[in-house]
Amino acid sequence: MDNALSFPEGFLWGTATAAHQIEGGNYNSDWWRFEHAPGTPCFEPSGDACDSWNRYEEDLDIVADLGLNSFRFSLEWARIEPAKGEFSQVALNHYLDVIEACHARNIVPVVTLHHFTLPLWVADEGGFESPQIVEWMGRYAAKVGEHLGARIGIACTINEPNIVAFMGWQMGVFPPGTAATKRWEEINVVMRDCHKAMRDALVAGPGNFPVGLTLSMGDNIALPGGEEHRDRWEREMEDLYLEACRGDDFIGVQCYSKGLFGPDGYIQDEDIERTDMGYAFWPECVEATVRHAARVAQVPIYVTENGIGTTKDEDRIRYLNAAIRGLHNTIADGIDVRGYCQWSLLDNFEWAYGYRMQFGIVEVNRLTFERTLKPSASWYATVARSGIIQ
Repeated sequence: MDNALSFPEGFLWGTATAAHQIEGGNYNSDWWRFEHAPGTPCFEPSGDACDSWNRYEEDLDIVADLGLNSFRFSLEWARIEPAKGEFSQVALNHYLDVIEACHARNIVPVVTLHHFTLPLWVADEGGFESPQIVEWMGRYAAKVGEHLGARIGIACTINEPNIVAFMGWQMGVFPPGTAATKRWEEINVVMRDCHKAMRDALVAGPGNFPVGLTLSMGDNIALPGGEEHRDRWEREMEDLYLEACRGDDFIGVQCYSKGLFGPDGYIQDEDIERTDMGYAFWPECVEATVRHAARVAQVPIYVTENGIGTTKDEDRIRYLNAAIRGLHNTIADGIDVRGYCQWSLLDNFEWAYGYRMQFGIVEVNRLTFERTLKPSASWYATVARSGIIQ
């Protein structure tokens, strides 16, 4: 076909998950407590999630059957270090088993060390407000590297630290919520220091794998008079992180939509299609954010998350098609993009929204945990197997 686009040899096609969202029973974390607290903003608790702590082999069989060559998942710090300075060999061995199961299926394991959650002991000692948090996260990363580093494919230190800061310390819909005592901009500074400590610890340990950070980004658009508001938001939310990652092995771009700024600040674009999350249906965000990240960070790029929350799977296919085509434009222009990771493999626990928001290409029965592939899974498999989007 004339409009078929080919991706480079060796390009990584993957799908993504996070421990708290799929494993189940993560009761030793700040998020579990947050979900169950009186007055919580969470629609429902995570509970058993997708039971992926026990069913990870089944999940990886799906990934392999779809022809994907990478899988992004996270480690749960609350399981690995359940009490201060006390590391669980069982938890470390479990995650090593997950990594080995990836290798057995010729899947590159993309391992995220921190995806939104903290052990209760860390939260109780101040979390990201504690003066010791950088030391604690560096020690945790060193332990992970020591045990898993020889088999890690790609490592992501912190998932969307800018979202942790903004949602937890500004919006109050992530921990610590109303208990926050610092400004979110202060937490952003701490987050960047944590990334550096974790990166250095991983690099110093065994193995030889790329290490980077994943960042939430958007296609930030200014209407006349909104440029200053847009630039201020982009500086705090994105550019300070991108600049801090210069010299890293890569930056992970994570994008879903756009932001619109007018003379009075952020505004809602009323005249646009929206997803179930309330986001503008805007697959153009992939091309825009990759170009911005490449310009500022000046390092190789993986798109480590991109997708759509919807009950209409035909809309998911339409979104992914446009998003991947936009990504191809950046590669055609010479930007060093090495992989694309769709969010998410499974319909899972979407934080404060609970299980209502469906980002997965695989449906999960909430009672039996049976996995059922959606048409979007087959569509994505065709792209991944061929390296061509029609």
